[in-house]
Amino acid sequence: MMLTNIESKIKIGPSDRLFVLTGAGISAESGLKTFRDGGGLWAGHRVESVATPEAWKNDPELVWRFYSQRRKDAVASRPNAAHQALAELERQLGERFFLCTQNVDDLHERAGSTNMVHMHGELFKSRCEDDCGSAVQYDEGSYESLDQVPKCRCGARIRPHIVWFGEIPFGMHRIEKEIERCTMLLVVGTSGAVYPAASFVHWARRRAGSPARTFYIGPEEPLNVGAFTEVILGKAGERLPGLFEVA
Repeated sequence: MMLTNIESKIKIGPSDRLFVLTGAGISAESGLKTFRDGGGLWAGHRVESVATPEAWKNDPELVWRFYSQRRKDAVASRPNAAHQALAELERQLGERFFLCTQNVDDLHERAGSTNMVHMHGELFKSRCEDDCGSAVQYDEGSYESLDQVPKCRCGARIRPHIVWFGEIPFGMHRIEKEIERCTMLLVVGTSGAVYPAASFVHWARRRAGSPARTFYIGPEEPLNVGAFTEVILGKAGERLPGLFEVA
């Protein structure tokens, strides 16, 4: 069903469980750039030059400069009304709310969200490139050169705690579990082009028992538009606040 104007609220019943997936669109409304902003370019860089294991192998200093700039941009941004609306839904639903984000910024946390997974990693964390067992560490440094990046205790280099293209997303077991038991799935600001996230709506429609109701909010139709019960076109910061009514 294609909806462009919602006059009545979407009701969340006392037995409903809501799974939310957010993508780059919700962060873009806070002013953060995406690869789609410039035909596959991000601050003049192609994805393969800054966001793949091969890029890290070939030019780790460029990769660190790129993510250092992204950290600066994230610090300067603020959560928008859509982030705040999702945090409010979590406060109302408690453990019946789960948020999975494809975004690596911390805008959801700064808005108040807690029950969530960053499937593509976290911008303000770093880890050992050799996976030596050292703990993932909080890291807000902005490094202009590789010499400034601290080493792991094992002596290896520290890399951004980001899931690059070609790597396996984090938290998939938890994500699959939450989709299996949700009764409602909401996707906000993602194009439906990046897998496995683009498959989540299909998993929710095929889950055991009755299919979940599925909703999309974004400025354009996603590529997987046919899998949604309702599609709401517009900016998430304008359409999401007040959209849901918790029974």
